[in-house]
Parts: sequence; C-alpha cells; structure tokens
Amino acid sequence: MDSIELIRKFLQERLGVEPEKVQRDSVLADLGVDSLMVAELMFEAEDRLDISIDNDQAVPVTVADMQLIIDRLLAQKPVQA
Repeated sequence: MDSIELIRKFLQERLGVEPEKVQRDSVLADLGVDSLMVAELMFEAEDRLDISIDNDQAVPVTVADMQLIIDRLLAQKPVQA
C-alpha cells in the first residue's frame, strides 16, 4: 500500500470522503480532517507501514504534506531481505 492509497482509504472509512476527492492539493481541513484526525491518520500510517513519525513533526496541511511525511519515512526504512 502506498501513501496516497492509505490516506484515501483512511478518509473514506473514517469520514466517508470519496477517494477521488482526495488529491495531492486537497487541504485536509476541507476534507473534514481536524487535528485529532491528523494524529489518528499518522498512527494508522505507523501501524500499517511499520514506520515511526516523530512527535515534533510539523502538522500536515494538505494531502501532499501528509504524503511527503509518509514517503520520506518509507524511503528511510531499512530494506528487508
């Protein structure tokens, strides 16, 4: 599962947001995501992708911001043999 897929699925399951409305330039707040939901999305990414998001990470504003955080951590993740 890639980052945009995870974000789309999360928002569809939690908020009923249609996946096609979740675009890179979409503002999370416009999709109904509040600060608590951002935290839940980060926890979901950590659990599903086996990554660790720092507590001092800047709060993402757009889907692209969230994607960048997830993708950067995935790229730093050691490759498993």
